[in-house]
Amino acid sequence: MLTPAAPAQRVSADGGNQTFHFVSEQYFSDVLFHFAPTMGTQMGLHQYDDLLEDYSAGGVEKQVAALKVYEKKIGQIEPSSMDAPIAADQAILLNSIRSQLLSLETIRNWEKNPDNYSSGVTNSIFVLMERPFAPVNNRLHSAIEREKQIPQVFVEAKKNLKNPPRIFTEIALEQIDGLVSFFQNDVPAAFAAADDADAKAEFQKTNAAVIAGLKDYGAWMKSDLLPRSNGDYRLGADTFAKKLSYDEMVDVPLPHLLEIAMADLHRNQQDFARIAKEVDPSKTPQQVLAELATIHPAPDKLLDSFHGTFDSLITYIRAHHIITIPSDVQPTLEETPPFMRATTFASMDPPGPFETRSTKAYFNVTLPEKDWTPEHVAEHMASFNIGTIISTSVHEAYPGHYVQFLFQNQFPSKVRKVIMANSNVEGWAHYTEEMMLDEGYAAAPPNATPEQVREAKLIKLGQLQDALLRDARFVNSIKLHTGLGEPGGQWTIDQAVDFFVKEGYQSHSVGLVETKRGTADATYLYYTLGKLEIMKLREDLKKKQGAAFNLEQFHDNFVRQGFAPVKVIRKAMLHDDSPVL
Repeated sequence: MLTPAAPAQRVSADGGNQTFHFVSEQYFSDVLFHFAPTMGTQMGLHQYDDLLEDYSAGGVEKQVAALKVYEKKIGQIEPSSMDAPIAADQAILLNSIRSQLLSLETIRNWEKNPDNYSSGVTNSIFVLMERPFAPVNNRLHSAIEREKQIPQVFVEAKKNLKNPPRIFTEIALEQIDGLVSFFQNDVPAAFAAADDADAKAEFQKTNAAVIAGLKDYGAWMKSDLLPRSNGDYRLGADTFAKKLSYDEMVDVPLPHLLEIAMADLHRNQQDFARIAKEVDPSKTPQQVLAELATIHPAPDKLLDSFHGTFDSLITYIRAHHIITIPSDVQPTLEETPPFMRATTFASMDPPGPFETRSTKAYFNVTLPEKDWTPEHVAEHMASFNIGTIISTSVHEAYPGHYVQFLFQNQFPSKVRKVIMANSNVEGWAHYTEEMMLDEGYAAAPPNATPEQVREAKLIKLGQLQDALLRDARFVNSIKLHTGLGEPGGQWTIDQAVDFFVKEGYQSHSVGLVETKRGTADATYLYYTLGKLEIMKLREDLKKKQGAAFNLEQFHDNFVRQGFAPVKVIRKAMLHDDSPVL
C-alpha cells in the first residue's frame, strides 16, 4: 500500500532508465489502475474486473495523496541519467499526474458533474460486456461484483455534488432514462447466455438494485440538485492553459491559439465556397451542402459501402506508399450496440494494448431504427453522404485510428501505450482525412466525365464540412471557457451554438449537442490542434530532408512513437525544440 511519507526516489546503481521503469510500473499498479479499475479492464488487465472506482470524497483524498507521492518520486529522477526516449516518458508521466491533480483539486468535477457518477458506473459494466475476453459466466461474476458497489456510488454523489453548473445537471438528466434502459435491457441481454444458475439469480438482485439506484438518483437530481445548480462550467484562462499544457504539451498563448483556430476556419470556408461554386455556380455553399446530404447509400447497403471503402483505401494506401499497414486483418464491421446508438454514428473499438484474449477490433456503424419516420431516416443518413463515408472510413480505420492501433506492439514503452495525448490520437485521425484527398484518393481520374468530376468535388466538400466542425470546436473550446476576445469575457451557450451553425456549417441540433459537449470536454480543440501540429512537423521535416523526404517513412515513424504529445515526437524526429505551431 502507498504511504504519503514514502522516501524520495534515488537513482539505482543501474542508472535512471531502470529506476524510471521500476517506479513507473509501481505507479501504474498502485495508483493509476488502483484508482481507475474500469480503465484497467479497458486496457486488457483483467485482475481489475471485479473492482469499482471509489467515488467518495475520502477516495478522492487518497488518490490525491497517492498522486503527490509519485509526482515527487518520478520528478526526483534526474532526466540526464536516462536515455532521451525514457526522459520523454518521464515528462509525459509527470504531466499526466499533474493533469489528474488539476482535475481533482482545481476543476473538481467530482463536485460539479452529476453525470460522472451515473455514466461512470454504466461504463464500468459496459467494458465487461463489449468484448468476449473471458467466458460469459466469468464476466457475469465480475459484473455482479461491480454492481454490488454501484448503489453506494449514488450515496457518495449526493454528498459530493455541491453547486453544479445547470447545464451539467441538465445533461445528466437527459442521459438518465437511457442508462436505466441500458441496465433494464442491454445488460441482461449481454449475459443471457450465462448458465450459472446461482450467479444469474444474484445478478437479478444486483441489477435491480442498480436500476432502483439510477431511478432514485434521477428523481433526486430533478427535485433537489437542479434547482440549486448555479455553478460555472468555465475553467478560466489559467486552468484551461494548464490543462492544455499537461494533456497536450502545448503552451502557445491562448490569444495566438485563437488566431490559429480562426485562420484555419477561414481557410476551410474559402475552400468550401470555391469548390461549391464549381459544383453549382447558381447555389450558395449551404444549398450545395443540403444537396450533398441527400447523396448516400440506402440504409441496408450502408455496411457494404463501408466495406467497399475499406478495400479501396487499403489498395490506394499500399499502391501510393502512404503508410505501412501492419496487418491484412480488417476491423469487423457491425451495427452499433443499442446502448451506444443515441450518441454515435460510427466508432472504432480496438482492444486494449494488453488484451490477449479478445483481439478483434470492431468498427461500429449506427443504422436507422425500423420504427423511424422517413424524415428521421433521411436526417440520419445525411451523416453518411458520399463525402462523409470516406472521411469517416479514413478517420476511424484507414489510415486513422485502426492503423494506429495496428502499430501498438511497436510503441516504445508502456507509457506510450497507456497515456494518450488526444492531439496525437484524434489529431492523427483528423489529419489523415485531409491528407488522403491531398494524396489523390477519390480524385477524378484522367479524362473524367463531368459526373466523376462533380463526385470528386462533393467528396472534398464532405471532408471540408468535417474540418469546419472541428474548427468550430477549436474556437468554441477557448471562448466557452475563457471568453477570450468577447465583451466582458463572456461567450454564451447560444453564441456557441450559433457559431457551429453559421461558421461551422452544422445543423442547429448538431450545434447544440457539440456545445453541450464543449462545456465538459473543455479542450476538445485537440482534433484540429493535433492536425495542424502534424502538418507543421511534416513541412519542417520536408525542409530539413529535402529530396530525401519520404511520406510513408514519415507516417510510419510518427505512428511508431505511440500516443505521445506531438511535441515529444517532434523532438525525436527533428532533434530540436522548435515550436509545435
